[in-house]
Amino acid sequence: MTGVLMSREWLPADWAQGRYIARIRTAEGPTPVLVENGIAYDMSDVAPTVSQLIDALPVSVSRGVALGALTELDGELLSPVDLQCVKACGVTFALSAIERVIEERARGDAGAAMAIRERLESRIGGSIRSVVPGSGEAAELKAALIADGLWSQYLEVAIGPDAEVFTKAPILSTVGGGAPIGVRSDSGWNNPEPEIVLIVDGRGAAVGATLGNDVNLRDFEGRSALLLGKAKDNNASCSLGPLIRLFDETFSVDDVRNAEVTLLIEGPEGYRLDGVSSMSQISRDPLDLVRQTLSEHQYPDGFALFLGTLFAPVQDRDESGRGFTHKVGDIVSISTPTLGTLVNEVVTSRDAAPWAFGVAALMQNLAERGLLAKAGEALPA
Repeated sequence: MTGVLMSREWLPADWAQGRYIARIRTAEGPTPVLVENGIAYDMSDVAPTVSQLIDALPVSVSRGVALGALTELDGELLSPVDLQCVKACGVTFALSAIERVIEERARGDAGAAMAIRERLESRIGGSIRSVVPGSGEAAELKAALIADGLWSQYLEVAIGPDAEVFTKAPILSTVGGGAPIGVRSDSGWNNPEPEIVLIVDGRGAAVGATLGNDVNLRDFEGRSALLLGKAKDNNASCSLGPLIRLFDETFSVDDVRNAEVTLLIEGPEGYRLDGVSSMSQISRDPLDLVRQTLSEHQYPDGFALFLGTLFAPVQDRDESGRGFTHKVGDIVSISTPTLGTLVNEVVTSRDAAPWAFGVAALMQNLAERGLLAKAGEALPA
């Protein structure tokens, strides 16, 4: 796969309703697009970046240039964010907490994980699913697990008062639907992480959502939590899209809270893996995760926030007891009816196209197109 045009199969079930933001690459350069009633509008003369377009909401599509139906967009589909920081929350579901403890105890060895998994699930599987993070009950569970020698730093962020929030990727480095997604060439145990991603504006308000793949290297993070940066932030290792759906009367944060996110992995050798992540089982409310991200920090260009996943694949692929890991050529599809489908093909980060279009390149492109001056005139102070 390479970057492609919008596919009808990727669109939300009710794509002709509601409001969406897309980002495409035209012959001139990256272009923010606002979609209303299924019609796309080039908004670059009003807001040359998606970050600025979001902060200008509710802006009328009448200020843009009509491009036609969303399904007929003429331009390469890009990640729908640009200047926003890309943040992520980890261990927000009970199952992911258990799996992170397994990684830690197995020291990144997939073959050693099965016995550890059985012991942990028998001891804490039920109680950790029902406990409220930061509560007195959580403190009692922590004390019991410490006494059993089962406590972990991952359980601290699963049931303690503070959520895990980290930076997933530099701005402008994310890839969109149809683009290759990268896994480090020296990783032998890894998986996709299908997630809903909240989009937050420069004032700290959640304004919409999209889908994301927070690729994870289980062997790297399992060896040491201090390798989180290397496990998470690699070339082409974060995908978003295909669209940002804005909150309105057709879609709200409650739809995020109740979403069922499905995952399909289709391997080049015929392997198939299906999974589902039910947002109703999240341990921390999405808006509380936004609040914790904003605690004593500002994001003037807004941010995208991965909410975490329930999905942790343990289905064997090649050898019994070795679980799942990616192969080059895997097609990963992440879906939910209200947000559509995000599709990417797995390559190594080494073989993915190098990230070469950074902030300086974007500013130069916008200046050459005369868009920075226009935006200064069109946007409110």
